[in-house]
Amino acid sequence: MANKEQTDTARMEKIVSLCKRKGFIFQSAELYGGLNGCWDYGPLGTELKRNLKDYWWRRNVQERDDILGLDGSILTHQAVLTASGHIGGFSDPMVDCKTCKGRFRADSLDSMECKLKPSCIPGAHDKCELTEPRDFELMFKTQMGASADENDPNATAYLRPETAQSIFVQYKNVMDSNRVKLPFGIAQIGKSFRNEINPRNFTFRSREFEQMEIEYFCRPEDGLRLTDEWLAKRLEFYAEIGLDAEKLHVLDIPDGERAHYSQKTYDIEYDFPFGQQELEGVAYRGDYDLGKHQGHSGKPLEYFDEQTKEKLLPHVVEPSAGCDRTVLALICEAYDEEDLSKDDGKPDIRTVMRFDPKMAPIKAAILPLLKNKPELVAKAKEVQALLQPWMNIFYDETAAIGRRYRRQDEVGTPFCIAIDFETIGEGEGDDKSLTDTVTIRHRDSMEQERLPIADLLPWLAQRIR
Repeated sequence: MANKEQTDTARMEKIVSLCKRKGFIFQSAELYGGLNGCWDYGPLGTELKRNLKDYWWRRNVQERDDILGLDGSILTHQAVLTASGHIGGFSDPMVDCKTCKGRFRADSLDSMECKLKPSCIPGAHDKCELTEPRDFELMFKTQMGASADENDPNATAYLRPETAQSIFVQYKNVMDSNRVKLPFGIAQIGKSFRNEINPRNFTFRSREFEQMEIEYFCRPEDGLRLTDEWLAKRLEFYAEIGLDAEKLHVLDIPDGERAHYSQKTYDIEYDFPFGQQELEGVAYRGDYDLGKHQGHSGKPLEYFDEQTKEKLLPHVVEPSAGCDRTVLALICEAYDEEDLSKDDGKPDIRTVMRFDPKMAPIKAAILPLLKNKPELVAKAKEVQALLQPWMNIFYDETAAIGRRYRRQDEVGTPFCIAIDFETIGEGEGDDKSLTDTVTIRHRDSMEQERLPIADLLPWLAQRIR
C-alpha cells in the first residue's frame, strides 16, 4: 500500500497554477476575495468534467439493460433526511483554538496547519489552546416559500448532502413505471452540499461538489457477491479513463470503522500529490435505507417477485464516486514535464497534459501552416466544419506552428491537424498525391503522419470514444 503521507507539494502547486492559467478551474468569486470551498470550472475544465460524466453515464446506464437514470431535486424535504438519519446525526467533530481563533476538524488535525506556526499541526504549538471537540452540523438549511417562518417545520428544507436519498425515495416509482426486475440499479449524477469545517486540497474537499452514484437493488443473498463485482467494475472504469492502476488502492474497511448502515465497504483511493485519498466508496448498505423510509413514511416499499410470489425489501449495493475528485485525479495523472533540452542548447521543458483522448477537453486542433495564405486558411476552415459537429475542436492560426503545438500539449489536445502546402497541392515538385491530405501530430510521441481529409472523422472517432 502506498504511503498516505507521501506528498509532492511542488508538483501540486504547478498543477493548481496550470489549472488557472489555462482555464481548467478558478476560485469561485475570486474577484471578491473568493468563496472558500467552492470552485468554478473554466472552459477546459467544463469540457473535461462533461467528458467524464458522459462516459460514466454511457458505461453505467446507456450500455446496460439493468440500470436507469434519475435526476432528483437538490432541495430536500426534511422528512427524507430525518428518516435517513442525517438530521441530528450528520456532523463532524470540531475544535476551536482559543489563541488563533481557528476552527479545525478534530479527527483530521494531522493534516492541518497551525495558524501561528504552519509547520506544526493545530495543538502542537506551545501557544495553542484547543477546546474539547463538539459536533458541527454539515448540512445547509434553508426556508422555503414567501411566507416561510423559521418556527414552521414544514417550511424547512435542506440542500441535499448526498444524491442517494432521492434515489431511495423514488425507487418504487422508478420500479413501477419501468417494470424492472431485481437486480436493477438507479443512477444519478448531481450536486451535493456539505458545510465542511476545513475545505482543502484544491477541489478535493469542497462545500459544493458533484457525485456519480448508483444504488443497485438486489436480493439479500446476492448483496456481498455484487459488492465484489461492483468493485471490479469500478476499477476497470478508472483504467479506461486513464488512471494508473498502480496509483489506485483498495481499502477493505474493517468492522467498527464502517458507516453504521454498511455491512461491507471498499474505498478506492488514488495517489494524489497531497497523499493517498478516497475517490469512491463501494458499500453494501443492506436494507437499511429502504427500511428507514418505509418505516417513517408508512408506505410499503417491498418488491414483489412474480416467480416466487414473495414480497421482500431489496438490499442495496452503492458505488458512489466523487466527480470533482475524479476530475482532479485525471488532471494530476495527466500532468507531465518532459525535458527536450539539447546537449549544447538552452533548457527546453515541455509541459504536457497526457489525458486519455476520451477525456481530453479538446480532441483535435486545426492549424493552418500560415495565416496569410488564403488557400491554407480556407482549407483549414473546411476541416473545421467537417469535425466541429462531432467533437470539441480548436482552431488556431496565430504564431509559429511549433509554438502552437506546445500550446496544445499544455492543455492536453491529443491530435493536432496541420494544413500545409501539400494539402492544397502546392508541395515540392509535380507530385499531387498528397493533395487533400493533412499532417497529424501526436501529442505524446510528437510523431507525425499523413491522412486524407476524407478519412479524418472516422479516424478520430475511433480514437476518442
